[in-house]
Amino acid sequence: MSSKINLLICLFILHLCVAASVTGDKIGIYEIKKGDFSVKVTNYGARVISVLLPDKHGKIGDVVLGYDTIGEYVNDTSSFGAIVGRVANRIGGARFTLNGTLYKLIANDGENTLHGGPKGFSHVVWKVSKYEKEGPRPHITLTYHSADGEEGFPGDLLVSVTYALKDPYKLIVVMKAKALNKATPVNLAQHTYWNLGGHNSGNILSNDIQIFGSHITLLDQHLIPTGEIAPVKNTPYDFLKSRKVGSQFKKLQNGYDINYPLDSTEKMKPVAIVHDKKSGRVMNLKATAPGVQFYTANTLVKKGKGGYVYQPYSALCLETQGFPDAVNHPNFPSTIVTPETSYFHKMLYTFSIKKY
Repeated sequence: MSSKINLLICLFILHLCVAASVTGDKIGIYEIKKGDFSVKVTNYGARVISVLLPDKHGKIGDVVLGYDTIGEYVNDTSSFGAIVGRVANRIGGARFTLNGTLYKLIANDGENTLHGGPKGFSHVVWKVSKYEKEGPRPHITLTYHSADGEEGFPGDLLVSVTYALKDPYKLIVVMKAKALNKATPVNLAQHTYWNLGGHNSGNILSNDIQIFGSHITLLDQHLIPTGEIAPVKNTPYDFLKSRKVGSQFKKLQNGYDINYPLDSTEKMKPVAIVHDKKSGRVMNLKATAPGVQFYTANTLVKKGKGGYVYQPYSALCLETQGFPDAVNHPNFPSTIVTPETSYFHKMLYTFSIKKY
């Protein structure tokens, strides 16, 4: 069985390489760097594959989970570092109705569609349209043309993501999309798995986190929103004041995997602040999206960088995005983009050090 799986993986990689050669694009790894702060990206899935930062002792460490080779990303089922879409998160029943037309998608999460389907944007080759490794504004822009009918979604869609570094220790992510000929749902998310102690430092349960959302979108047993938005007060989901990620785990079935509508009405909304006391690293996230999915890698078991085996709760994800299953809940903020409108989603990560 393993030899057959390996053969399939090799054939898939070969297919990707052929497709890349036809379009003139190659699968590669690109670094953007500013002093001792660097980010590596691959155009396979527009993924962040490493973020190097100093800790409170000045030691440089990689704070995102991932793999050593592109081949491992091809076989990845966890969306490590990827831009996920056309619609991030879950769509209940793998279907939705738009302008009177029922669209049936490919189910890849039970009877539901997760992160755009079995391929989505995380398993395609993006084109590198701009790249500046160093200098005053190191950045890379990646683009992708999603065809009408891809994974069941309507209309042609042009998508881009830009990763840029800014002093001091700031990572900017800008996602844009333009519908060319039909209305379509668009909800992109950046799916990096963060561990501020270092990708191989164990679990994140002792990290302190503050989330600037006083409500959650309630879920059914299949993790599909019921449509109800409930307050977090007096529940394990209350992170309005900073506390340890694992402080309420005993009250949960299996960690966190939930959407928080963000409280702020500002354009760039405060999302979350994470602090790893051992390393001293702090991550402060702001974004333009209306919500954030907080996920604690609940079922993760993967052999990652350097052969280190990642276990459940080895990282946390803060996926700023529209609300899950918004296409089937009129009371949620709309995720529909038309040829007359456009999609824009900006994230700002600010990293710093607390030495006490």
